[in-house]
Amino acid sequence: MLGSIYAMVAVALTLSIGVLKFLNFSIPGLFMIGGMATWALVRAGLPWPLAVAGALLIGAAASLVVERFTWRWMRMAEHFVPLVSSMAFLLLFEHLAVVYWGSELRTLPALFGNADWRIAGLIISLPQLVGLVASIALIWALTLLLARSRVGRGLRTIAEDSDTALLLGVDINRIVPVVFLVSGLFAALAGVVFALNYRQVHPFMGEVVGLKGISAMIVGGMGNIWGSIAGGLIIGLVEVMSIGYFGADVVDIAVYGLLLFILFVRPTGLFSSSLVGQARV
Repeated sequence: MLGSIYAMVAVALTLSIGVLKFLNFSIPGLFMIGGMATWALVRAGLPWPLAVAGALLIGAAASLVVERFTWRWMRMAEHFVPLVSSMAFLLLFEHLAVVYWGSELRTLPALFGNADWRIAGLIISLPQLVGLVASIALIWALTLLLARSRVGRGLRTIAEDSDTALLLGVDINRIVPVVFLVSGLFAALAGVVFALNYRQVHPFMGEVVGLKGISAMIVGGMGNIWGSIAGGLIIGLVEVMSIGYFGADVVDIAVYGLLLFILFVRPTGLFSSSLVGQARV
């Protein structure tokens, strides 16, 4: 399950860096907003489907705010300025959550009861399975959007060369917000799935997941959507296996040790050149 969450965060990061050559550090904050907003809306008495929809809308709106005040205002500045400003948004989102909701760990009620399946000694949670299937389906839909729609062609043109895209008549000020909107939805959805499955949220929940998402993106191959999915699943599998065989204390050693190994052996990632065209932005 963690693998699908890391995969969604990695896809959100991949969209930004693949199309805009811009690592959006606000994405862990959008992940946190998705989780915390789900908890807050459920606590306010909304049915969980409406709470999920509301959390996704809040995450998408926050992502558009980031686009307006980082990329659009500062894209002509030095290349590091949008990156630093997106990091400032991460800190802003976290501390606004602390001010509004407090820094304590918040717990969601059990919304689905006992929805576990036991198959051959394995315990499979139905919400986790639904989250995994939904994440793969949404990423497949994103792949089709990039490959077959006019917006997707515009995004791929910007990814190749933004100056050439301008000459070809691509309206960057209309297309780029789509990148932030979709990446914000993926990050917020990852936060929603995390909140519904693990039932615990707090204002700084995005930091660790963001680091694992960046690791998944690098392991899979930066700029490759399906590579990001594979990287997320690999990172999640390594986490589960390291906990099962060695204990929770060595999880980070295993994950970041794998990342370093991949960087030494294949610096461009596992699938940087094997998946192109439709699966690549």
